[in-house]
Amino acid sequence: MTHTISVIVGSLRAGSFARKIARNAIALMPDGFEANIVPIGELPLYNFDYDDPASPGTPTPAEYTRFRETIKASTGVLFVTPENNRTIPACLKNAVDIGSKPNSDVAWRGLPAGIISHSVGRMGGYSSQKNLRLALSYFDMPLPGQPEVFLGQSPTLLDDSGAFVDERTREFVRDYVARFAALVALTAERGRAA
Repeated sequence: MTHTISVIVGSLRAGSFARKIARNAIALMPDGFEANIVPIGELPLYNFDYDDPASPGTPTPAEYTRFRETIKASTGVLFVTPENNRTIPACLKNAVDIGSKPNSDVAWRGLPAGIISHSVGRMGGYSSQKNLRLALSYFDMPLPGQPEVFLGQSPTLLDDSGAFVDERTREFVRDYVARFAALVALTAERGRAA
């Protein structure tokens, strides 16, 4: 069985460090895992009228439907995000909100999730990751435990091609990706047995 991983990058900048870190993580996925970055930059801002049966004149955007179906077809979701103003970037919060509706068919529900956060400072996106964990807990998304991945001073971790410059960083992220992949595989196995 091939496990399909949706990778959500919490930055829209083409040359973002989060995107480079995500590409490193994708390259570290074990055999049997296919991971791809799911674009979130073109998602319209969330508006409940799109999902409210009482507002029939406001049809759900096609971008919402495509995004939700992509997430529901996944066996796991890996979030890679910077920190903006001590919380998650607006584009990522928008994607989380879009996947959370309609209430009867939440795209995120029960999917295993992984989080890699970073910052140009020393804290490694600590506040961003904690805020994202809080939001995801509402959807019963299992996450790997310790050690969590907070990549501080991220510009110094990557070379000009976007690869990790330090083997210790690579192995740290590889270990996290392996633990995330094991959680995805276990959750999928339990789902098949249910």
